[in-house]
Amino acid sequence: MDNRPVVVNNQTNLLELEEHIYHLVDVDKPNTFRNLFPYEEVPKIAFNDRVVPHHMPKEIWITDTTFRDGQQSRAPYTPEQIVTIYDYLHRLGGPKGLIRQSEFFLYSKKDRDALYKCMERGYEFPEVTSWIRASKADFQLVKDIGLKETGILVSCSDYHIFYKMKMNRREAMEHYLRIVRDCLETGVRPRCHLEDITRSDIFGFVIPFCLELMKLQQEYGIPIKIRACDTMGFGVNYAGSVLPRSVQGIIYGLYTHAGVPSEQIEWHGHNDFYKAVSNSTTAWLYGCCGINCSLFGIGERTGNTPLEAMVFEYAQLKGTLDGMDTTVITELAEYYEKELGYHIPEQTPFVGRNFNVTRAGIHADGLMKNEEIYNIFDTGKFLNRPPLVSVSNTSGLAGIAVWINAYYRLPEGKKYDKNSSLVHLLKDWVDREYEDGRVTVLADDELLAMIEKACEALGEKTPDQR
Repeated sequence: MDNRPVVVNNQTNLLELEEHIYHLVDVDKPNTFRNLFPYEEVPKIAFNDRVVPHHMPKEIWITDTTFRDGQQSRAPYTPEQIVTIYDYLHRLGGPKGLIRQSEFFLYSKKDRDALYKCMERGYEFPEVTSWIRASKADFQLVKDIGLKETGILVSCSDYHIFYKMKMNRREAMEHYLRIVRDCLETGVRPRCHLEDITRSDIFGFVIPFCLELMKLQQEYGIPIKIRACDTMGFGVNYAGSVLPRSVQGIIYGLYTHAGVPSEQIEWHGHNDFYKAVSNSTTAWLYGCCGINCSLFGIGERTGNTPLEAMVFEYAQLKGTLDGMDTTVITELAEYYEKELGYHIPEQTPFVGRNFNVTRAGIHADGLMKNEEIYNIFDTGKFLNRPPLVSVSNTSGLAGIAVWINAYYRLPEGKKYDKNSSLVHLLKDWVDREYEDGRVTVLADDELLAMIEKACEALGEKTPDQR
């Protein structure tokens, strides 16, 4: 007989049965969900058609791990580079501070020097937080530095508990709770990184553990954040998919069954199966306030959720950028390329050299008539990057005209069309290049040199002199 009390849900105003209390399910052998993750085969996506409701919080935001996870897959940044990037993040987040936090290592003097310099900036956002080893000495270091929050690793799958930590679930939970209590004793907010959550026993370990964390929160009066870490990128956002791979199921379980407030839930995704962005957006839609990202997705293995992607996901979901300065994204990309020597793949959305470049002549013709036909939005306005074309054997007259107009940023009234003498002369030259066996697109320098020669032959001013 089910004697659970009937209570009013204050969010839906409907009568509901009070949720079951989930207790730790201790097991002798690890549950590795071998039916979903057969190591000798491709992982499987299974469905049970259990769906949960949308629950997007009123406020959502982005947090940054560029200086933590982002530094684990590239040469370390210098303190000066970290401060410069931190300044960019502050500008990008806008007056509402939508890039809410940025996390730092504290291991080395270099790490701490960078952190101190960023704190000296005095910005409210991004708030400087840390990621440390779970020890009393490190918690005291966090407090002495003046940080209010730190990340703590609390791996939650049986893969980690049994195989890496050599514990059982009860031992792991008790170990983690002691660590979190040590952190709370110093007055620092713990941010619990639930590593490998998409291969964990959600009802047998994750929710019981989070319920205990919420008890500690009540005892100490200090918020405890939960970072749901899709460490291996196994999360999926398909309706009716089964746990532990279901992103919406995980988020729903955290705020409904474990009672974690949405503003204390954060999603940290990886891109092993090309799902980092879609999974992060799903986490927002189903009750998670914070999405943890790194610039350009730089992070371990395939990388993290790209921060710049979630800026535009935010705008699409909310219908506004809420003051975020998206032109900073282009400045950051140029800084990484020119100052850090980091190569951004050309086709990377929003920041790659070719993300809004078209090569096909028929597309260029449409672009010249109305750029909305082949451009995702006003990239000139939002990214200070108007649409471009590259010139090749398929560009045609229209493509060459669009390239000239875009490269020289010619205003209306001075733009070339495909009937101009200069465009025709350049088209003849391009055709000869490819008839002679060329296979690569024409570089900007080649086109500029040829334009000067053509204008001289035609007795015309160059485009920038018109």
